[in-house]
Amino acid sequence: MMAGASVKTTCPYCGVGCGVIARQKEDGSVEISGDPDHPANFGKLCSKGSALGDTFSLEDRLLVPRIDGQTSDWNEALDKVTQGFSEAVRDHGPDSVAFYVSGQLLTEDYYVANKLMKGFIGSANIDTNSRLCMASSVAGHKRAFGSDTVPGAYEDLDEADLVVLVGSNFAWCHPVLFQRLAAAKQDRGTRIIVIDPRETASTELADMHLPLHPGSDVALFNGLLGYLAEKGALDPAYIAAHTEGFDAALESASSMSLAALADATHLDPIRLAQFYQLFAETEKVVTVYSQGVNQSSSGTDKVNAIINCHLATGRIGRAGMGPFSITGQPNAMGGREVGGLANQLAAHMSFENQTHRDIVGRFWDAPNLASAPGLKAVDLFDRVESGQIKALWVMATNPAASMPDADRVSAAIEACPFVVVSDVTDTTKTASLAHILLPAMGWGEKDGTVTNSERRISRQRSFVASAGSSKPDWWIISEVARRMGFPDFSYESPAEIFREHAALSAFENEGNRDFDLSGLVDLNDKGYMDLPPIQWPVVAGAEAGTKRLFGQGGFYTKTGKANFVAVSQKTPATEINATYPLVLNSGRIRDQWHTMTRTGQSARLSSHIAEPFVEIHPEDALSFGIEIGDVVRVASTKGAILARASVTSRQSKGAVFVPIHWTAPYSSCAEVDVLVGSHTDPISGQPELKFTPVRIEPAAMQWHAFLVSVHKPDLAAFPYWALARTKRGWRAEIAGDGPVAEFGESAKDLLGSGQPADAETFSYDNGVGGGSHMQCNSGKLDHAVFWSAKPVEVARAWLVDQLGREQDPASRYALLAGRAGAGQPDKGAIVCSCFEVGANQITQAMREGADTVDAVGVAVNAGTNCGSCRSEIGRLLVTADIREAV
Repeated sequence: MMAGASVKTTCPYCGVGCGVIARQKEDGSVEISGDPDHPANFGKLCSKGSALGDTFSLEDRLLVPRIDGQTSDWNEALDKVTQGFSEAVRDHGPDSVAFYVSGQLLTEDYYVANKLMKGFIGSANIDTNSRLCMASSVAGHKRAFGSDTVPGAYEDLDEADLVVLVGSNFAWCHPVLFQRLAAAKQDRGTRIIVIDPRETASTELADMHLPLHPGSDVALFNGLLGYLAEKGALDPAYIAAHTEGFDAALESASSMSLAALADATHLDPIRLAQFYQLFAETEKVVTVYSQGVNQSSSGTDKVNAIINCHLATGRIGRAGMGPFSITGQPNAMGGREVGGLANQLAAHMSFENQTHRDIVGRFWDAPNLASAPGLKAVDLFDRVESGQIKALWVMATNPAASMPDADRVSAAIEACPFVVVSDVTDTTKTASLAHILLPAMGWGEKDGTVTNSERRISRQRSFVASAGSSKPDWWIISEVARRMGFPDFSYESPAEIFREHAALSAFENEGNRDFDLSGLVDLNDKGYMDLPPIQWPVVAGAEAGTKRLFGQGGFYTKTGKANFVAVSQKTPATEINATYPLVLNSGRIRDQWHTMTRTGQSARLSSHIAEPFVEIHPEDALSFGIEIGDVVRVASTKGAILARASVTSRQSKGAVFVPIHWTAPYSSCAEVDVLVGSHTDPISGQPELKFTPVRIEPAAMQWHAFLVSVHKPDLAAFPYWALARTKRGWRAEIAGDGPVAEFGESAKDLLGSGQPADAETFSYDNGVGGGSHMQCNSGKLDHAVFWSAKPVEVARAWLVDQLGREQDPASRYALLAGRAGAGQPDKGAIVCSCFEVGANQITQAMREGADTVDAVGVAVNAGTNCGSCRSEIGRLLVTADIREAV
């Protein structure tokens, strides 16, 4: 792309699939804005999407192939990969090899990987990290609809009168859609119910919050189905014409009284009845659900309990109504379409269906097509551990840190005889365990398609040159396939792959399969390049895609009718006990993504929350002797981590929350999946990530420190640390178990960067074990460190802003104190990452008359871009009102 030209592409983060306009400037930097024409976001972007321009650093990029840690070239590396997989298949059979892929891949990459493994190697041992996200939704859809079909569209959020958010912190995990919902509430009075054990940013907008007991979703929605039947709020005509199995589902759902349901869900019976009544009396209802439902050992039953209620009322596939699974990755849907899950064939076809196997085998001319499902993610890594998988290829993901029982998975990968990793970076734990590293193109470099949560296919287009010798994933896979002796992989472009993908979806499809791109089969290269966002099915002869399905029936079961599924509340795979008395819940935070390989490069995304934390209810904190700011040890039967205590009544009593993002590059010991066991849903194979019994205790830290530095510090010697980028360097939180005075004596040598001739150093000792040390080079702050026996209280955002800046003699005393001096503005803790607005700036705007969230936005811009911070601004307003009243 020529510098200065704008390119329309799609965001690489969550499943909303926002349109992005990218422009590479003359200096090589990238300017990002939202695409006002894209129907997923109409120009809006969240904090992560807005910061995409910050993530093009080559600092951590894998730029050349490596073999056993040594630089190589593509020819040698591809030959080695081919040899490793070919020998394993020859000596141990096709099921001795496996691919573990990712929702970060483009559909074209996914298609080629699936074709190679299932069609030509002859094993179905290809699974994806989407198994950890949406597999239960896939299984629930297939049980109910006969196909993995999302019935609705984002427009339903605009048209619903009631939106129920289940197991979804919509405000932080899908903020653009949340703002769409907020606009609907403001414009047309849409009511919102949030069902979540925690009080999250999403509850700020809710008319009702139901903090149900973790894992009790089936009881809740079974109770709703029974209530609907009791109150005559069903749609008998829809049930009779378009469904089967209602009586059995209702019998199962009616087994608990309201009192028993309240006991199972830990909800107030009155509130429970109010929810049921509101759902029953409102026709236009959308139930949005995400990982809180899916990531469970009974996730598939939870999905079907929700779907049952919509089938029973006929509230599906019509404007403003339906069950809506919101995906967590940019191309989880595209991966499902091409068969990226081990239990699926391509184009939404099934191993269990002999006709489907025959169709795929003939289309690919693949007589060696796998005949049965392969290993799902947890089982796959179990087989790696047992030595049955001899060759493993990991693409665009980091299972050594993100799989449950992560330490065991890491050890299994390390012991595997042959491991290939293709990725954009070499800094992940998984990359460190690879025999061969292959540099893949990243976002902005590669070209292809993705599918978002509403079935909308969008283009990701390249707009910067590829880094180093990196290649597209489809090219890498195709090269290995050809070298293994499979000639039908001579692709020259992603457009060619997409046409084949579309052709397979249309092959012998007489309307009896949901996934149909027959209208795109003849797309030429220019048509592919210019392809506008479109919702499948895209049938031949149609002028557009398909917005909704199932409003008039037409399901993809043998009878054409949807299946009610009788489900019952089950106890969790593991239960709390005297040793592990708390329930661990894990999830995302607002400004980070997965294991931070991309978002960790952005200083502004690290400014809101810069270290791992454990959220604890005040009564639990008191019981376990934990104070705000303590470093806490969280332990399960599998392992232990360290995180900073966040004590808040927003967390339910008896449970704790830890974010998933912090891994080795950015923290010492905070990989939450080290704690989680490998229990899975028996149908979907999705792991239980929302219910892990744990215990908490204060970690034995004798001192705490805060550091800012132009240079990246080496913190490996300390038991607790968390590292984050700043605009001009780094910041770190550190804690240790030796005497605080001992750390103080060594603090000036912490950076090891030496003292140039013009260096000036300053130190302060408060006489009780605390103090500070700083160094200026050529008058500019090079680094400063502050330490204390208790968590350090300094103006962090202000200190970060001083880094690398000229410091006059008077300001150096303020720096040693860690506080802004008179006349020096301190923005306070960052609330709005998009515009880097801090709490002090917002509070000042309130003092000057800004008495609403919108007024604060007018005054200081906070909350006017993605809106993710609006709930925090609202809490500051409430706090200010309380103080004024007092």
